[in-house]
Amino acid sequence: MTHLLPYARSAAPQRAHGFRMIMGCSALALLTACSQPLDFDLRGAGGGFTTATAAQNATAMRPAPDDRGIISYPNYQVAVAKNGDTLTTLATRIGVDATQLGKYNGIDPGVPLRAGEIIALPTRVAEPTAATGAVDISAIAGGAIDNAQPSSVQTQTLAPANTAAPQAAATSDKEPVRHKVQRGETAYTIARLYDVPVQSLGEWNGLDSDFAVREGQYLLIPVARQAPPRQTAAAVPPPGAGSPTPTPPSSTKPLPAESPAPAAAAAPAAAPKVDVGEPTSATAKAAMAFPVQGSIIREYAKGKNDGIDISGTAGGPVKAAANGTVAAITSDANQVPIIVVRHPDNLLTVYANITDIAVKKGDSVTRGQSMAKLRAGKDAYVHFEVRKGFDSVDPIPYLQ
Repeated sequence: MTHLLPYARSAAPQRAHGFRMIMGCSALALLTACSQPLDFDLRGAGGGFTTATAAQNATAMRPAPDDRGIISYPNYQVAVAKNGDTLTTLATRIGVDATQLGKYNGIDPGVPLRAGEIIALPTRVAEPTAATGAVDISAIAGGAIDNAQPSSVQTQTLAPANTAAPQAAATSDKEPVRHKVQRGETAYTIARLYDVPVQSLGEWNGLDSDFAVREGQYLLIPVARQAPPRQTAAAVPPPGAGSPTPTPPSSTKPLPAESPAPAAAAAPAAAPKVDVGEPTSATAKAAMAFPVQGSIIREYAKGKNDGIDISGTAGGPVKAAANGTVAAITSDANQVPIIVVRHPDNLLTVYANITDIAVKKGDSVTRGQSMAKLRAGKDAYVHFEVRKGFDSVDPIPYLQ
């Protein structure tokens, strides 16, 4: 059984560490004659002061938890402690065993926690939903569909979406690495290992001002902030590197008296015969067309992601997947528009995370007709769902 390390920090090792750092910095200051700013972790001692590394290693903000403090990722969940929490009160709030939670994190259940401190969960709890303070696109779209259905369409009550991942946790297309602290590691060595700022590591994990960590503690490694694509300038050849200058006629030998007969024009080579086969018509034969041209960045997972996320060009058109009628136009909790289109055979398609809607409720749309545009920036993707009645189904078979 893993021994539970005490959560209290000893002041003596901190003072000893500070004394060693002061002595090392004093020696370095004598060697450099105080000509450069001093970097206490000694990474900047070898060269001039620069902020380039900090700019390159900028990280995104940690996703916001739901009301219970849960942040959910596809492969694990963590809980964020609130002010005044102990491991016992946190375990009670999220519905897990406090003893098991303490053993998993190497901490006694009665020890007070810092506000914002990350606690790893050994097993998954109920996924965040709109009832726990998370945004659920499926529930919003389902309500809009419910209000838009005519009397001829069969309806049924939706079950509580207790497995839908929160929009806050799903916004990160990169799942953070979860690092378990080993004996002898510090926040500085861990930050340097993953090439992230130690300040970001502290903010993501609710560390104190000393960035103290304990053996067995789980830390979330901050993910890099997405930067706009770099635009490269057209290559400009250096002076004198243009086309070669033709050799001038000789100044010592006269030109020939008669010009040589022109060479016979070579007969054009026959074009090679290449059998490329018949053009593919898989897209035309599919029941539905892709609403945008791009890559699938998140696949369908029943109960977790009731559709697929397709990336595209910011401001690009979002098209109707098939012929149908606009059943509803609504928006999520962040006022991001959602379009619901009704098709034959009790099928519905949902288009979320869009902007600049060009249709209205009741309009007939045709396959490939532009209905809206993709949002700008890193949110340039459409969340696309296919529903049979109210039940979500995998959109891929309809698109292939």
